[in-house]
Amino acid sequence: MSERALRGTRLVVTSYETDRGIDLAPRQAVEYACEKGHRFEMPFSVEAEIPPEWECKVCGAQALLVDGDGPEEKKAKPARTHWDMLMERRTREELEEVLEERLAVLRSGAMNIAVHPRDTRRKSA
Repeated sequence: MSERALRGTRLVVTSYETDRGIDLAPRQAVEYACEKGHRFEMPFSVEAEIPPEWECKVCGAQALLVDGDGPEEKKAKPARTHWDMLMERRTREELEEVLEERLAVLRSGAMNIAVHPRDTRRKSA
């Protein structure tokens, strides 16, 4: 088909479908208000769960449901430290045993910590 055959029909912009003869789902208008005073309505299905907050159409801020419950507070988990994670894997007695083993190795001199084998700056002549 030639490119000239479709010229002027605006296929991308115009839809040739109509809403005639189609039963739309029952809808309800839900009102939201943002902290800057903007109020707007959003259509939702009667069966839909209504979100407590929505992005404001005017300024983009979070708008809250008018005459509705506020958003639920999320439970914040306390930050887990390295010590907490270590204590999940080992008991205090096990940690003391490992510490004593490592200290014994260091005290015996079996491990030379003064010069690292990969350290090229301290080569003996």
